[in-house]
Amino acid sequence: MASESKTKEFKPFISADQILPEFTLTSIVLGILLAVVFGAANAYLGLKVGMTISASIPAAVISMGLIRGVFKKESILENNMVQTIGSAGESLAAGAIFTLPALYIWMQEWNMGSPDLIAITAIALCGGLLGVLFMVPLRKALIVKEHGVLPYPEGTACAEVLLAGEEGGEKAKITFTGLGVGAAYKFIAGGFKLFPSEIETAIPGYKGAAIGADVLPALLGVGFIIGPKISAYMLGGAVLGWFAFIPLIANIGDMGNVIMYPASVPINELGYWGIWNFYIRYVGAGAVAFGGVFSLIKSLPLIVQTFKDAMKDYSGGAGGNANIRTDHDMSMKMVLIGSLAVVLAMMMLPIIPVGFGGALLIAIFGFFFATVSSRIVGLVGSSSNPVSGMTIATLIITAIIFKASGNDGQTGMIATLTVGAIICIIAAMAGDTSQDLKTGFLVGATPYKQQYGEIIGAVASAIAIGGVLTLLNQAWGFGSTELPAPQATLMRLVIEGVMGGNLPWALVFTGIGIGVTIELLGLPVLPIAIGLYLPIHLSTPIMVGGIVRGILDKRLEKPSEDTHSIKEKIECGILYASGLIAGEGLIGILLAVFAIIPAGVNALGKEIFVADVINLGIDLGQIGALLFFVGLTFTLMKYSVFKKTASKKL
Repeated sequence: MASESKTKEFKPFISADQILPEFTLTSIVLGILLAVVFGAANAYLGLKVGMTISASIPAAVISMGLIRGVFKKESILENNMVQTIGSAGESLAAGAIFTLPALYIWMQEWNMGSPDLIAITAIALCGGLLGVLFMVPLRKALIVKEHGVLPYPEGTACAEVLLAGEEGGEKAKITFTGLGVGAAYKFIAGGFKLFPSEIETAIPGYKGAAIGADVLPALLGVGFIIGPKISAYMLGGAVLGWFAFIPLIANIGDMGNVIMYPASVPINELGYWGIWNFYIRYVGAGAVAFGGVFSLIKSLPLIVQTFKDAMKDYSGGAGGNANIRTDHDMSMKMVLIGSLAVVLAMMMLPIIPVGFGGALLIAIFGFFFATVSSRIVGLVGSSSNPVSGMTIATLIITAIIFKASGNDGQTGMIATLTVGAIICIIAAMAGDTSQDLKTGFLVGATPYKQQYGEIIGAVASAIAIGGVLTLLNQAWGFGSTELPAPQATLMRLVIEGVMGGNLPWALVFTGIGIGVTIELLGLPVLPIAIGLYLPIHLSTPIMVGGIVRGILDKRLEKPSEDTHSIKEKIECGILYASGLIAGEGLIGILLAVFAIIPAGVNALGKEIFVADVINLGIDLGQIGALLFFVGLTFTLMKYSVFKKTASKKL
């Protein structure tokens, strides 16, 4: 009753009787462009480091800068529509890159070429559409009735940015500056190859131990956004792997000609990279799997209650009052027809290899996890949404069912992964859609227009993601040092383990034991496990970004400081960091194009590529790389720690 009374008292920024430009050609085109840009950038980031960033606030800021600065128009609802469509690209990309790269890896191992581009697009499209459609009947229960109970942190923050629209020009400039700096830095490092992107050194006198860093803008930006605590947890996991487990195994290898599965050569011939590849990543995979599943188990009471509430509201009708603009949802007839059409397409189309049983599992698990995802992001935000846990649980159950029914081997593995991929995209899209609908609820948007906007963003992103994945795989290959694709590699290990039983289970259970220990200590399992699973080279630059953010967080705790000014610095830093990530991601994709496009044939008859032509042949070495990264860190501090802001201190 309390939440209902709060809802009745709530008045959005734009009242229901006001009609402003919203679902316009400008907002649709800009939204699609940002969906593709942030989708591609997040695909590159997620494949490199195993996490993505929310695109809602950067998309809103860029939208305000363009619509106000270039088109000379003023409409908060139009800006909201741009971020609604634009953020769909990031969430769909997250679901896709957490799973689908495993399909590319398998097909290369089985000498089957690459996955069909149309099939990848179809899989992404099914997940994206269902993620939006399943969320429509939940809006009234979770966004409206629970207003004041479920904060939806990213959605609320995005609304605050939109409401502070008069600052859009300055903040958009910061985001574009970050994008330009990130792009230029990545092109100098990866295109001209003026200095190496990765630096490392062995620790003298400590056999097997090494430390390194991928000195790249995206990792620095990620560290600032996630903050010092999560960055430190990730680095702690990496230190456990590279300063404890790898040296331990290396010293065991010195005791004799020791060969330990899954490696086929003696440990003393492997080196620290070999030990990480054959042993540590399986330990990390066990810890990550435990963290994902356990976070899901901890959420079970919440999941059950949410599902019961949603079903109760759904049975009573959730179409909203079509006579009130701000309560007008997409028609339930459209939702049901659309959902049924997608499920039937999955059953019938051979390019989506799930069959009748797989499509049924997707429909059941999909709606269930869409409900779970929407509720969890409402409470704790998108960054704590256990999408990987939902996906792992789906993969295990699906693999067991398919194997029991005789659908095993390569066909069963591909079908299982496809089911998991669509579920993962549904969960990611439902979480993003609920955050966007919360933003719309606060600013006074029209729900059904936002829901159609989400569908447009999902379609545009699905069309783009297949090309992006194929391009990146052709350029560097998934599972390589350039693109380790950690989440997708984990999903692959889960399916292979259930279907074939060929995993080094002792190492996996070691990781599970570490996860249990971390949980008993009251620490968050997932960031530590991800740090253990990935090379330390990724965690160290993230920690640098976290330290820069930590300087501001510490100042925020001091009563003598101007709180408004510090928060403003943090917001500017997040926008600049988002720009760094987007800039590197886009240039990373451009360099992938250069890596596979031939430039011609040289005098020796050897084919050369555009990437080779760009290479200047100058290498400043590790010292040069370190100096460039220090300079990059200083630019982040310039737009955060040293940023001049208007004080509101009395």
